[in-house]
Amino acid sequence: MARLPDFEALAIFAKVVELRSFVAAATELALSKATVSKAVSRLEERLGARLFNRTSRRLALTDAGQKLSARAQRLLAEGEALENEALAQSVTPRGLVRLAVPMSFGVKAVAPLLPEFLKTYPEVSIDLHLSDATVDLIGEGFDAGLRIARLPDSSLIARRLCAMPRYTVAAPSYLKRHGRPTHPMHLAEHRCFGYAYLSTAGVWHYTNAAGEQASVRPAGQLRVNNGEAVMPALLAGLGIADLPDFIVGDAIASGEVEVILKGWKQPEAAVHLVTPPGGPRPARVEVLAEFLTKHFAKGKKRSS
Repeated sequence: MARLPDFEALAIFAKVVELRSFVAAATELALSKATVSKAVSRLEERLGARLFNRTSRRLALTDAGQKLSARAQRLLAEGEALENEALAQSVTPRGLVRLAVPMSFGVKAVAPLLPEFLKTYPEVSIDLHLSDATVDLIGEGFDAGLRIARLPDSSLIARRLCAMPRYTVAAPSYLKRHGRPTHPMHLAEHRCFGYAYLSTAGVWHYTNAAGEQASVRPAGQLRVNNGEAVMPALLAGLGIADLPDFIVGDAIASGEVEVILKGWKQPEAAVHLVTPPGGPRPARVEVLAEFLTKHFAKGKKRSS
């Protein structure tokens, strides 16, 4: 396997050429003179050519050194520029943030916040990816994502932003025709809408105040991969749905649908900001995380 170039030795060589002195290069790089000398010797050995003619009073480039110096200095300059740019981005919010968010939550709750964020941080850009499917943040190159669920163990770093209760609901017209379930197991006898990305694979889990648990696998005429797509059929009285507050909350408040099974609760989910593991996050990602945390922390849980 081919060896990588000795970038450190090339950079040290370029600094010696720039300052015309091993001692001065060592001082500027905060290295010992011996370390600088060894790096240049290592480079000479690797290239099979002497780079400097050295005397006690004079340091001169050889022909091979002359040919290498321009490119080595350019390499050093580009490396310094790259490092400075990366450092600036880690300190000053600047650059692109790729953010993955569930479709309806992104449209309803995240997109309306972005104008304020973009005005506050004019050098930050957002690439907003909307999908209810669970995105591979690391594999697909995302800086962050929002997840609305009880998160499984993973290598991702998660920050809880706010609670997101779910409600089992039906339109008054459906309840009038088919009756009101009073126990989760009754849902097996009703028409229920399914959701493709449910974390519990089509099973609705409930717990009551006494600690009793019930799980049911409901069925019906409609299954969707976006929760909001259920709303027209739900409002038309064609079945029962289990939906998060950000989708069904307004319909509950207006009386278009009613919460059923009030004595039973689904395991409460929450909105989480998730980011890949690793070192410190760039400033552009950190300010977005703080911005979202601040805004969603204001959200209040709807009482049922």
